[in-house]
Amino acid sequence: MPLPRTAGSALLALALASVAVPASASPTTATATATAAEVHYVALGDSYASGTGAGSYSDIACTRSRNAYPALWADTNDPASFSFAACGGAKIPDVLGGQVGELDEGTTLVSLSIGGNDSGFASTMLSCQYSTLSACERALETAGEYVVNELPGELDSLYATVRARAPHAEVVVIGYPHLYKEGGLCLGGLSSAKRTAVNRGSDLLNATIAGRAAAAGFAFADGRPAFAGHEICTSDAWISGSNVHPTAEGHASAYLPAFSAALGN
Repeated sequence: MPLPRTAGSALLALALASVAVPASASPTTATATATAAEVHYVALGDSYASGTGAGSYSDIACTRSRNAYPALWADTNDPASFSFAACGGAKIPDVLGGQVGELDEGTTLVSLSIGGNDSGFASTMLSCQYSTLSACERALETAGEYVVNELPGELDSLYATVRARAPHAEVVVIGYPHLYKEGGLCLGGLSSAKRTAVNRGSDLLNATIAGRAAAAGFAFADGRPAFAGHEICTSDAWISGSNVHPTAEGHASAYLPAFSAALGN
């Protein structure tokens, strides 16, 4: 998901120069005005959508949590139908190979969180947590090169497939939060330099995802403002320091409001 201070700054500038980064894009279909009885909602994506780390799992294999923002939104809004296809560990090929099968012409709302695992999130975080700053930055630089050079085309193909299979749906792409508080002490956590590098990687990833979502005509819900002040190393963290994923509180108090705001409700 992430990138370093030196190479990260250059690659982030490149990404921001080549894509627009809107707070949200105008939806192609105004399902926000539809009544709950008319909404057919499909939630796609990876562990940040399935609710890994949020507990109360309805599906252990995919770590689908009843506390995840898609399930919370469905519980609150009582849509006509709800398909929770997001799965922990998913990459873009997994969404294309299985999850998009839940979409059809009757789908009116889609949420999608994807791209972190494709960019090597797990291995990058291991390098940053357990190795040196230089090793962390090398891992982040490799991830950043993928995010700039390969991820845009892969997202374009995925977004085109989502639109083709759900032509009438409002699609909201959910971004990733900053994982760490920057500056100050972080007892038992990453050094300040590593935390800054990881957050710069999140910025690069979000810039790419937001830009491709806008190009597809999809809305983008930015996770960074939603989690601001509640990152790892804060006194009221909504991201777990042990598994680097949003907690149940993070889904309820950050992701769910961000998703709802993107829908205008």
